[in-house]
Amino acid sequence: MRLDLSVPDPLPGQMKLKVLQVVPTYYPAVRYGGPIRSVHALSAALSDRGHCVNVFTTNVDGEQTLKVPVGVPVTLDKVQISYFPVPALRRLYWSPALQRRLKAAIAEFDIVHLHSVFLWPTFVAARVAYDAGVPYVMSPRGMLVREVIRRRSRWVKNAWIHVVERRSLARAAAVHVTAPLEGEEIHSMGFNLPRTVCIPNGVSFPDATPLRDCGPFAELPRPYALFLSRINWKKGLDRLLMAWKDVPDLLLVIAGTDDEGYQKTLTRTALELGLLDRVRFLGPVSDQDKWPLYRNAEMFVLPSYSENFGNVVAEAMAMACPVVVTPEVGLSSLVRQAGAGIVSDGEPAHLARAIRELHADELSRKRFGAAGRQAAIDHLTWQRAALDMESLYMSVLRR
Repeated sequence: MRLDLSVPDPLPGQMKLKVLQVVPTYYPAVRYGGPIRSVHALSAALSDRGHCVNVFTTNVDGEQTLKVPVGVPVTLDKVQISYFPVPALRRLYWSPALQRRLKAAIAEFDIVHLHSVFLWPTFVAARVAYDAGVPYVMSPRGMLVREVIRRRSRWVKNAWIHVVERRSLARAAAVHVTAPLEGEEIHSMGFNLPRTVCIPNGVSFPDATPLRDCGPFAELPRPYALFLSRINWKKGLDRLLMAWKDVPDLLLVIAGTDDEGYQKTLTRTALELGLLDRVRFLGPVSDQDKWPLYRNAEMFVLPSYSENFGNVVAEAMAMACPVVVTPEVGLSSLVRQAGAGIVSDGEPAHLARAIRELHADELSRKRFGAAGRQAAIDHLTWQRAALDMESLYMSVLRR
C-alpha cells in the first residue's frame, strides 16, 4: 500500500492567514516530548498550505538557556520563530521583552493560537490579543486535567485557574483539544467555555520504511514490548512494572528521556520485583532510531494515568505496531474504534492479562497492526490536521 502524504493544493481564492503561535518554550528536540513537536509540525504544515506562521516563545531550555538569537526571527521549516529572554521567574516563563513585542506586533496577525495554560506567556498573549480585538484559540495541551492538577502544585494551579485561566478561556474564540477525552475533562471542571473543537495531532511518518535490523538497538532480544515516552509519573510506568510480574517470557523495553530523575525510582521498583533481567532502560531515542524500535516491537504499551492525546500511540499505529493503552489515553477512543489494539484498565492484573493475551495471539497482533496503520493514514496526518485547523481559523474569522 502506497502512502500519499503530498500537500493538497490550496482552494481557489483561499485566504492566506497570518498566524501567531505563542508557546512558552520551543525547541523540537527529544527532551521536550510531544506538545512542542506537535506545535511545530502543525505550524510547518500550515506554512506548506501557504499561510504565514510566526512563533513567539522564550529561550528557556530546562535549567539552561537556548543558544539562539534573541528577538530576531529564525526560520525552521518555513516557520518564523522569535525567541525572547526570561530574566526571572523561569518556571512561569516571565518575559517582558515578549510582552513588548506582542503589544507592538499583535495587530499584524489575523489570529493568535496559544499553546499552554498556567504559564505567563499564555496569560499575557490572551490579554494583549483581547485588548487589540484579535481573536485567539487556546490549546491546553493536556494541562487542564484533574489528575495532573492534583499531582502537581494543586493549590497554586487552582488559584491560577480562578484568577487567570477562567477569563482567558471564556474570552477565547475557541478551545482546541486533540481528543474527545481532553474535551470531556475540561468541560467537567465547570469552565465557561466557548466552542470546543477536537482536531487530532498528526504523525510525522518516516521517509522510508525502516529496515528490521538497522539502528543502534538492532541487537535487542526479541520478542519485546515497547514503551517509548518521557519517563514521568503520569505515564503509568509504576503499574506497568507491577503488571510485568505476571508477564513471563517477554522483554519490556522502556525508552525515553528521564523526567526529573524518575527512572531511579523505577529501577529500584524493578529490582524489588525481581524484574531487572526482563526490563531494559534505553534512555533517550532519536527520531531516526525510534522507527525501527516500533517496527521490531511485538506490541506498544502506554498505561498512562493522564494523556490528552498520545503521539507515541499514533506513531506505533503508523508503524503497524499493535497497541495496549489505558482509557486515560486520549487516542484510546480511536484505538477502540479502529481495532488497533486493546484498551485495558490500568489495574496491574488487568493490564498483565491484556498483554499476555496479545503476546499469545499472533493473528490478532497482525490484524490490530494493519488496522492501526490504516487509521493513522486516514485520520492522523499533519496535512489533515493543518486543513482542519485552517477551517477552524477561517470559521473564527467569519464570526
